[in-house]
Amino acid sequence: MASNSDILLTARGIKKHYRSGPEILEVLKGIDLDIRRGEIMVIMGPSGVGKSTLLHILGTLDRPTEGSLQIDGKDISRMKPLEIDAFRNRHIGFVFQFHYLLPEFTALENVLIPRMIAGSDWKQETDRARELLAEVGLSERLNHRPSQLSGGELQRVAVARALMNRPQIVFADEPTGNLDSRNSHALFDLILELNRKYQQTFVIVTHNEMFAEQADRVIHLLDGFIERESTNSRRSR
Repeated sequence: MASNSDILLTARGIKKHYRSGPEILEVLKGIDLDIRRGEIMVIMGPSGVGKSTLLHILGTLDRPTEGSLQIDGKDISRMKPLEIDAFRNRHIGFVFQFHYLLPEFTALENVLIPRMIAGSDWKQETDRARELLAEVGLSERLNHRPSQLSGGELQRVAVARALMNRPQIVFADEPTGNLDSRNSHALFDLILELNRKYQQTFVIVTHNEMFAEQADRVIHLLDGFIERESTNSRRSR
């Protein structure tokens, strides 16, 4: 059993409903979940089951219809929208299936974007951005724009950007969905290495069974609920 201090994120009774005319579509019907500090947790399930919806709620990009969410003891459910935006920028990182890099910016400038949004003197953060790009194997591509980078390189820039504000937790939504097998393996290896080296917490939606086998924990969604949960005892911490 994990102690309270080990728990980074707590979700209770998470429900999400969408109205379509007179019909109400129930996507999430009551999710209870704890995420531990420093773990890699994978969310799996059939297409359309609500994996991305749950990820977006846990990552504060969307609000649940019902339920409560706490991250590092902060009650997100009670925060106003601007407070949530500020909290997300400081404490949460994201990597999406589509990298969403700004095409007119270099790799280095794209990684610096979270600092710009935070209103800090981003020029003073350039050394950290360079270090992060070196960490993901792109020290020679700092001044390349997205159109000059491969798919695998684009996602590595996205990972570096997600880490720029030293987030407590990084959410990734099908991060290898547009990558070939070789680049998918390379990205997963990078995530595993970052987790081992920095104890960075990751929550990842993926269909990749091989990566799920290397995560600390896997939850399977079905019909709006957590159908089952499995723990990988083979993962050495």
